[in-house]
Amino acid sequence: MLEYLLKLYKKPRLIIIDLLLINFALIFSFMLRFDENWLQYFRFSYFIAITIISFVILYFSSLYNKMWQYASMSELYSIFKAALAINFVFVIYLYFFRVAFPRSIIAINLMSNIFLLGGFRFSLRLLKDFLNRNQNKKSKSRVLIIGAGDAAEIIIREMHKHPELGKKIVGLVDDDPDKQSLEIHGYEVLGKTKKIPQLIEEYDVDEVIIAIPSAEGKTIKRLYKLSNKKDVKVKIVPGVYEILKGDVSLNQIREVKVEDLLRRDQVDLITDEISDYLEEKTILVTGGGGSIGSELCRQLAKFNPKEIIIFDINENNTYFLERDLEDEYPDLKITSIIGSIRDKNKLQNLFREFEIDVAFHAAAHKHVPLMETSPEEAVKNNILGSRNVAEVAAEFKIDRFVLISTDKAVNPTNVMGASKRAAEMIVQSINKKSETKFMAVRFGNVLGSQGSVIPLFKKQIANGGPLTVTHKDITRYFMTIPEASQLVIQAGALGEGGEVFVLDMGEPVKIMELAEDLINLSGLTPYEDIDIDVVGLRPGEKLYEELLCNTEDNIATKHQRIFINNLEAVDGEFLNMHLSKLERLAEQADALEIISALVNLVDSYQPRRDNVKKIDFKNKQKSS
Repeated sequence: MLEYLLKLYKKPRLIIIDLLLINFALIFSFMLRFDENWLQYFRFSYFIAITIISFVILYFSSLYNKMWQYASMSELYSIFKAALAINFVFVIYLYFFRVAFPRSIIAINLMSNIFLLGGFRFSLRLLKDFLNRNQNKKSKSRVLIIGAGDAAEIIIREMHKHPELGKKIVGLVDDDPDKQSLEIHGYEVLGKTKKIPQLIEEYDVDEVIIAIPSAEGKTIKRLYKLSNKKDVKVKIVPGVYEILKGDVSLNQIREVKVEDLLRRDQVDLITDEISDYLEEKTILVTGGGGSIGSELCRQLAKFNPKEIIIFDINENNTYFLERDLEDEYPDLKITSIIGSIRDKNKLQNLFREFEIDVAFHAAAHKHVPLMETSPEEAVKNNILGSRNVAEVAAEFKIDRFVLISTDKAVNPTNVMGASKRAAEMIVQSINKKSETKFMAVRFGNVLGSQGSVIPLFKKQIANGGPLTVTHKDITRYFMTIPEASQLVIQAGALGEGGEVFVLDMGEPVKIMELAEDLINLSGLTPYEDIDIDVVGLRPGEKLYEELLCNTEDNIATKHQRIFINNLEAVDGEFLNMHLSKLERLAEQADALEIISALVNLVDSYQPRRDNVKKIDFKNKQKSS
């Protein structure tokens, strides 16, 4: 039946129907005004005039471009405009041709036009909704929606449009007291979120959808635990990093991910300041193919740079990133260069050829255990490679240089952290004698980055377990890759030279709880389906990461999520002496001597390794 009515909704047929309805509206208006005496006042010439006027106006209107089975307020507004135009022109006709006509009929006729034209069209919408509801009664999947806001309203409308999905909404829950017992499109708010377990049992719920895009991670975690019952699927509307302004469609609703449980507030950028230093500039991103580097490229592309140079040793990652950027930003010039930051000559040629304005230095070795067994590689890449990039940037007098650092540089207990602190010292030292503004940005772990704990846990779950946690109390700071990249770009705008910025990482997360959450999200039960083994801290690993040294003070900036570490000044002569020594030791690959030299260079470095007990930490050289 619905398909048959849709065939009627073609322009030629619909104009004829509309003209009949408009003429009937005119008769109806006379009948309302004069009751049984209406024929005494009606003239056949009125039919001719209203038909000609209506035909011209309707033919050139937008009424027939609408899909009336989806009619809403915007379509009703189109009907109102068309009816108003018809009656206005009809009044002009009556006035100029001095036709005798009861003037009180005009207002009644206008309302009759809107009622009949709109009613005819909206009847299709009502019929479609009725048929969909009948279809939903046969559905097997019963859905409870958490949240009674804009996202929930859109989900309900989308489910009405797609009965083939086999979803039956049983109701909504929301903690807002003002929304209790109210309805959205006929579906009632059944109570507050604490009633979720009860409602799941009462209504035999098969699926729960968390429709609160702005919810924090702790809220998502609480709602997930309330909803995570046997044979109940828990899905979520994506957060602000995946959708904009709360808009959502059914194909964006997905299973809950661990990132949702750690969700943080959206980053509010001071875009004017960022545009000032990025727009129409040539930007270099070293390590551009990595997790942070690639997201930096994606975020930088939004600020209309002149060109982005992706510099990385990994050709596969670089190739795919270049393809993605070219597809998303076809007007942006993207250049990929394969090379190593250890090659200073190549860096000089690169800066000379492309006239770099801004550099983001994200190339680094970052795996703590691997750098413990190969400290010479951390020195060659993280320290000497960073020195190469920084010196070349200063040589070519670029505008800004931003080093991507880590929370492991604070009171480091491993080679990786010590090497990143040494890189910070290099940019601080070069900044003193350079026209380029050098700065560094520290942050903790990023969700989903290559080699991070979450991909490891997922692989272990896929293999049947167990998950391996190094200590039951170990904690780490986490943020999303887009969040970290956006704050790095913002810090680049705030820097005046020499700063080490630290990002607000929120509350630390217990890795043991993270492992349990991932098992639950996989539809399994911790310690029953999948075990968690505590294997002991790895060499160089901290129980708790820090973002500020005990001797450092954090200074607020104009951005509430970015602070400046007030670090001691770096003595250039002291730094260069130790860098020369490290360069020599790295060539010899003498691990113990390298660690000893790092201890002497980075005063706060406290290595935790059995094989470095021979190092006399008391005799560390101090800067004068």
